[in-house]
Amino acid sequence: MNAALPQDNAGAREESLRMVSANTIGSESVSDEELRPSGLDEFIGQPRLKAQMKLFLNAARKRGVPPDHILLAGPPGLGKTTLAMIVANELESPIRITSGPAIQHAGDLASILSSLEEGEVLFIDEIHRLPRAAEELLYIAMEDFRVDVVVGKGPGASSIPLTLPRFTVVGATTREGMLPSPLRARFGFTAHLDFYPRDEMCRLILRSATVLNVHIDEDAADQLARRSRGTPRIANRLLRRVRDWAIVHDLRNVDVDAVEQALDLYQIDVEGLDRLDIAVLTAICGSFNGGPVGLNNLAAMVGEESETVETVCEPYLVREGFMVRTPKGRVATARAWRHLGLTPPDDVNVLF
Repeated sequence: MNAALPQDNAGAREESLRMVSANTIGSESVSDEELRPSGLDEFIGQPRLKAQMKLFLNAARKRGVPPDHILLAGPPGLGKTTLAMIVANELESPIRITSGPAIQHAGDLASILSSLEEGEVLFIDEIHRLPRAAEELLYIAMEDFRVDVVVGKGPGASSIPLTLPRFTVVGATTREGMLPSPLRARFGFTAHLDFYPRDEMCRLILRSATVLNVHIDEDAADQLARRSRGTPRIANRLLRRVRDWAIVHDLRNVDVDAVEQALDLYQIDVEGLDRLDIAVLTAICGSFNGGPVGLNNLAAMVGEESETVETVCEPYLVREGFMVRTPKGRVATARAWRHLGLTPPDDVNVLF
């Protein structure tokens, strides 16, 4: 008999299977490469962040020194990796890429740091998942540009300081609060990425369609933007699926009908809600009269792990006003009732 998956793994597995997941699915990172802009001027969205970063990088170039370390924080799928690549391109510097989970020991990080070149960019994705020993090593390297190499073992071991060339760390995190304060303090510039408004999503989809050689009209791009949950990675994924639909049905141009039919096939509705989102709202409204309902009862009703419901579904439903969390449990809002084609009770209309 197969052992049961831990809850956190089950949640990650469910998220990876969803079309509206903000995380990378399979080999999608390879496909994303062709859609990534190479410079800040090509990067769509995040206007304030772009202006700040342009000033920050231009000042460093004029000083003739590598810029301070950069922390990119925000939900997955908003462009943190793309911005790290842009930083290296704008500085005309090489980039070294790794991630927190890939660094198992402090020695792994020491090996990377000792091989860096002058002015090189070190991109550490999921930096909040670095081991504690590696974090402490990184503190010193980022501030003093040195690492202490331990020679020998036991009582006879000695530490030899190794001077490093000046470099720039670009860290990316979806959970800034999990970073220890000493590590956060080493970053000279912190950029917070926000979800994209619909007009910026539409512009991004039109750009991606041009790169992918997809002929899509503005109304269709707007319809796709509406279902993309404010996340570029989801928008690009859905655009590829719409492209598949157009190819199979011999369509030269993608219109609103093509978008609706393609995404209806994948059970993604006009608000970007998928099968699991709808199941959660239906359970609250239909089986629990709008709530409040406890997480475990809700998860049992939709046949999913509690972790999956809490981490995969709830963030978007709460952010878009379909659900609220209360001390007594989850409650569906009037918007959720109306989205399901139901009439909300009078007390729901008063509360929400």
